[in-house]
Amino acid sequence: MLPAAQAPLYEIKANLFKALAHPARIRILELLAAAPGTTAPVSYLLAETGLEASHLSQHLATLRRHKVVTSVRTANAVTYRLAHPKIAELLAIARTFLLDSLADSNEQLRLAQELPHTHMAGPAS
Repeated sequence: MLPAAQAPLYEIKANLFKALAHPARIRILELLAAAPGTTAPVSYLLAETGLEASHLSQHLATLRRHKVVTSVRTANAVTYRLAHPKIAELLAIARTFLLDSLADSNEQLRLAQELPHTHMAGPAS
């Protein structure tokens, strides 16, 4: 059981990860992290993600709701930016973690493939 004082913080963290729990949203965040001035208009996000406008809108709404991105409307153009610069760092850390995990898995696979076939056959009958 979680201590009552800590439960809201864990819920907030869980909601953050729910907001990140879709490949399209990760792509949007990476585009924003790499964008000049870390801001990008919707037209750029549409072109780069290849999403339909309605799908992009839904993903952006999820990211806004969880306070991961912010938006600014100027006339009839909307631009988005990361709500906090540490979000880019979080994405970079996740990428490093995943690449390291894949490297470890590839090394284990390579070592397994180098085992003599007699070890793979099991006991003789």
